[in-house]
Amino acid sequence: MSRSTVVTHNRVSLAVHEVDPGDPDAARPLLLLHGLGERTPRTTPGSVEWPGPVIGLDFTGHGDSTVPVGGGYTSEILVGDVDAVLEHLAEPVTILGRGLGAYIALLSAAARPDVVRGAVLADGPGVAGGGVHPGSRALVVPNAPSGAPDPYALMELARDVRPADYARTFAGFAVEASDLDVPIWVSAVVRPAWLEAIIDVPGVGLGPVSRGLETYVGVGSD
Repeated sequence: MSRSTVVTHNRVSLAVHEVDPGDPDAARPLLLLHGLGERTPRTTPGSVEWPGPVIGLDFTGHGDSTVPVGGGYTSEILVGDVDAVLEHLAEPVTILGRGLGAYIALLSAAARPDVVRGAVLADGPGVAGGGVHPGSRALVVPNAPSGAPDPYALMELARDVRPADYARTFAGFAVEASDLDVPIWVSAVVRPAWLEAIIDVPGVGLGPVSRGLETYVGVGSD
């Protein structure tokens, strides 16, 4: 990892890492979104081939990003992390999300179809979330050392509610607002209810990560 940049999201400092400088003229940046409890990898994963720059975001409470006091994590807050990074980069990107990052990639593709040029959803920690129904409020304070990954993030995001119809609606938003034929690509083998709900949406592709990235590397940026 050659260098890191700090991007501010409200009171949180987000660490954005350059994993591979790539060739900016060959392809737009590939933004890696890690799984629950993880951080940006130091090198490009072996299954990933991308000719352009490869960068990674450490979500709030993870890696080198700020650990807020007292928790309060939701997937929507992490979408805000991604949005702050997209504003900082000021150019189109393709997203590869792993586990929790796959769900955030879906929501981000729907929220920012103007700059997200394809989102690949892959297996990894936190892909399931907390199911489709809210659970009881957690009153137990995590008993773990301070620092990243934040134990509150591990607890709260593992319980994050992901209704199937909610995910399907966001997939529809991404497809309708994008000029790509296939703006969402599902590579995950483990498919919780939210992921099963989107795979038959017209405009959602299925296949291995390598094929998804091949699909997006050649599409235009405008």
